[in-house]
Amino acid sequence: MKESVFAIACEGQPLVGILAEPDGDASEVGVLIVVGGPQYRVGSHRQFTLLARDLAKHGFAALRFDYRSMGDSPGEARDFEAVEADIDAAITALLAARPALRRVVLWGLCDAASAALLYLESTRDPRVAGVALLNPWVRSAASLAQAHVKHYYWRRLREKAFWLKLLRGGVGLAALRGLGANLRLARGAGAPAGPRSFQDRMAAGLSGFGGPVLLVLSGDDYTAREFVEHSRSSPSWQGLLASPRVERHELPTADHTFSTIADQDTQSRLCLDWLRTRCLTPDAT
Repeated sequence: MKESVFAIACEGQPLVGILAEPDGDASEVGVLIVVGGPQYRVGSHRQFTLLARDLAKHGFAALRFDYRSMGDSPGEARDFEAVEADIDAAITALLAARPALRRVVLWGLCDAASAALLYLESTRDPRVAGVALLNPWVRSAASLAQAHVKHYYWRRLREKAFWLKLLRGGVGLAALRGLGANLRLARGAGAPAGPRSFQDRMAAGLSGFGGPVLLVLSGDDYTAREFVEHSRSSPSWQGLLASPRVERHELPTADHTFSTIADQDTQSRLCLDWLRTRCLTPDAT
């Protein structure tokens, strides 16, 4: 594979991108790695660099880039809810750099996965062949509280050591108040967060997208757990993940950023297998 640096024009400002390309035959589908924030194109423990290079070695051109205000790209500060123009510009640049490409897959971790769905909701871009979502971000105070109650407090309440500590006075009032506050907040999980919350917009983006979807969830990650709980309790998400278009994988030992070599390799392999089997088939184009 080979790598090159080039500028991406976005509303009068240059975005810095790194394109990894196959050194030989290439797929007609490329991959755009959308970067979450605060983060830049290399990623935690170089995960975006390693992923792009691995994809290119297996025939898929992959572009990773800094959207405006991040990394080496100038511009006013923005978050994942305001990067539609950046994603659009990056898709255009990737297709122009590789004329043989027909369409592009969006790949995103955490709020970059959220940004990908928000992009689909606002654009319905026909150039997008598929979307890979890793530990999507749907956080609200209620969703975080619900995840804590179910995956931390509920586990603690079933431990004998907790009750012995409570009887001995080892559990402080602050901890009990924290449990009470989380229980109150958790009751609001799944309720509408506003007339057009970003969580509902994400659901609309997924619902309106007809292409294949890869969903990878880490077992050791509150963000992934919040997403699962929200998708179960929110009316706008009901039934979406049960669609045959969605290929779902759970990695029990993985943390939020797949920081071990084994988990990084596994999520990369899952992505490659999905690209080959779901994004290159006639019904996916």
